[in-house]
Amino acid sequence: MARSAFDAARLPGFAAIAIAVFVLLYLPIVTLVAYSFNGGESVAVWGGFSLDWYGRAWANETVKAAAVRSLVIAGSASAIATILATLAALGIVRNRRMKGRGAAYMAINQPLMVPEIVTAVALLIFFASIRQVTGYQGLGYLIAAHAAFCIPFAYLPISARLEGMDATLESAAADLYATPMQTFRHITLPLLMPGVAAGAMLAFVISLDDVVITEFVKSAGQDTLPTYMLGQMRRGVSPEVNAISTMLLAVTVVLLTAFFIINRQFNRRKS
Repeated sequence: MARSAFDAARLPGFAAIAIAVFVLLYLPIVTLVAYSFNGGESVAVWGGFSLDWYGRAWANETVKAAAVRSLVIAGSASAIATILATLAALGIVRNRRMKGRGAAYMAINQPLMVPEIVTAVALLIFFASIRQVTGYQGLGYLIAAHAAFCIPFAYLPISARLEGMDATLESAAADLYATPMQTFRHITLPLLMPGVAAGAMLAFVISLDDVVITEFVKSAGQDTLPTYMLGQMRRGVSPEVNAISTMLLAVTVVLLTAFFIINRQFNRRKS
């Protein structure tokens, strides 16, 4: 008698556990969004519906400067991380006979395995020595630090996409005397774009959300939105922090929605 396939959904209590997990995950976020529209001064006592805290956050020049700085750092870091991750994926995934392939994979994913505080301290020491020699105090350190930390996050979806790609079209292009650059530009990169887009968006969100590395690497006057919010919470939580958090959440949701739309359209064209 053939055994039926294992189905976790049939286990006793599965539905209750699943509901409890979703409630624990999303109820705090829903509460945060709801209280961002609180008209009162307290973050825990409802004082009526109001958009006042959004207006205050929008009129806060410090918040605007931190938001622009966060977007510049996240955009630059995600672009650098995505380019490097794409090159690394091409070198590792397509070159299975490469010596030290496992070591290269471990080196790329090192930020995922090492505690973030260790990476932050290492970057602090490294950039401090460069500051002493060059005297440069700009955003370049934050961009470089975020890019280094985001590379594995961009690498994972890119390498997964590359491993699932059929190399037949690339071989056909080579048989038709296409150069490696022409093959990459017209065949590999278009097929790889969903993974590249996913890696870039994931790196952008990780960089936009980072606190630990930013706190260790930034210079005076280089607060991002997360570090600004952390500083505000140390002085006392206000509904303005809820409003800023909700806007960050909205940016993340928009990026994810855009990615799913782009990916679905790409799959439709492919089919």
